[in-house]
Amino acid sequence: MKAVVAVLAFVSATLASDVLEFTDSDFSSRITEHELILVEFFAPWCGHCKRLAPEYERAATSLKDNDPPVPLAKVDCTASEETCKKFGVSGYPTLKIFRAGEFSEEYGGPREADGIIKYMQTRAGPTSKELNEVADAEKFLSKSEYGVIGFFEDGESDLAKTFQKVADAMSTDLRFAHTSSKAVLDKYGFKNDIVLFQPKRLRNKFEESELKYNDDATVYKIKEWLNNNLLGLCGHRTQSNAEKFKKPLVVAFYDVDYVKNEKGTNYWRNRVMKVAKKIQDEGKKVYFAVSNNKDFSYELGEYGLGDVNKDKPIVAARDDRDRKYIMSDDFSMETFEKFVRDFLDDKIEPYLKSEPVPEDNDGPVKTVVAKNFDDIVNDPERDVLIEFYAPWCGHCKQLEPKYVELGEKLAKESGITIAKMDATANDVAKPYEVSGFPTIYFAPKGSKNSPKRYSGGREVDDFLKYLAKEATDELEGFDRDGKKKKKKKTEL
Repeated sequence: MKAVVAVLAFVSATLASDVLEFTDSDFSSRITEHELILVEFFAPWCGHCKRLAPEYERAATSLKDNDPPVPLAKVDCTASEETCKKFGVSGYPTLKIFRAGEFSEEYGGPREADGIIKYMQTRAGPTSKELNEVADAEKFLSKSEYGVIGFFEDGESDLAKTFQKVADAMSTDLRFAHTSSKAVLDKYGFKNDIVLFQPKRLRNKFEESELKYNDDATVYKIKEWLNNNLLGLCGHRTQSNAEKFKKPLVVAFYDVDYVKNEKGTNYWRNRVMKVAKKIQDEGKKVYFAVSNNKDFSYELGEYGLGDVNKDKPIVAARDDRDRKYIMSDDFSMETFEKFVRDFLDDKIEPYLKSEPVPEDNDGPVKTVVAKNFDDIVNDPERDVLIEFYAPWCGHCKQLEPKYVELGEKLAKESGITIAKMDATANDVAKPYEVSGFPTIYFAPKGSKNSPKRYSGGREVDDFLKYLAKEATDELEGFDRDGKKKKKKKTEL
């Protein structure tokens, strides 16, 4: 019997959630218990809700220990239709922020744990927290993220006011605190200083855990300094901060988990850092990061690296032209250093996801793949209209016969090419951006670096009129209005 009770207790603890659950019967009363709360309105069958669930749970666990705490709640709209209707929920998941029991604003932040945490922390209090006691500072620095503290003998000094302006501008990216307490100043040994503190989980022997600002006391300079240092020698790259990492960037993907396995996470990170320190000390410009392989499985797929369950890190890199590179050898400090050096010295071929170049490409619509993109789309002698499509896209299938007809009508034009590319099977080159299908661009022969996104109609005549007007040189068979030119009569 004791064994059964123990098992039940274990299961209960395992299933315990830090996300509050509200229903029609208690929403109105319980929402007033919290000064600030984030509520997710969801449906159990919703795929997006299922993907959000573990991130939302992780955020709830972290934010309950925030100062002040920020609770997270959820409402099942299939069981509590009245509440969801009251707040205008029309899609799932919908997240809303409430203050003192009243709706305050739509949640506009990221949908992963770190992003939710940072977003709600900025809503929970002042952009810079005042530290009146040593215990306040210790609590602030015990968190798992970087923190900045302004140590001021006079809280009304120009430096203190400048610091507050920086906090106001950057509080969504970084945690800020300030103090004029003599006890706190004496404890940490700083006076009239701004200091960036590395979280305990990221501290290492390769870089300082405390960085003091030593430049001009201007908002611009301080912000620039923080942006250059808040990721450290080898940052923990997550979905919420991925865009902050500069290139050229080398990333080690593995089971990065600072909640459940800090020691194992830092085992591999320290090896990356040892090489990173050596190479950066030589004056080479390159940045490093570690990322969770499962969180970035989609990115690994872009590199053609589908296996994310290896025992050792998988390493990939991007240069400042956003070209992709992969390390083919198993990870060791020796192979990693060689890869980084070869990458920087341009001794490795970029990875290119591409279908084979078609053997026969003489049709009215040219087939473009990543490997022949430059030859066709960036041909300096021809204007190009290119459609980026997906094989499964219904709109693309509807466009196909019209697009072929357009190609046939312009087949004899010497200065223009009609082309298409499967954007799901080939890397799309910069500066083209494809976020939906079909996406169509016009690339004039003299402006290949500045293609124009086509947003007109999708009938053959719409395309003809557009191309007749935009073509670098007037079309041979159509005038600038898109009307077919009449053949000149020849005298007998």
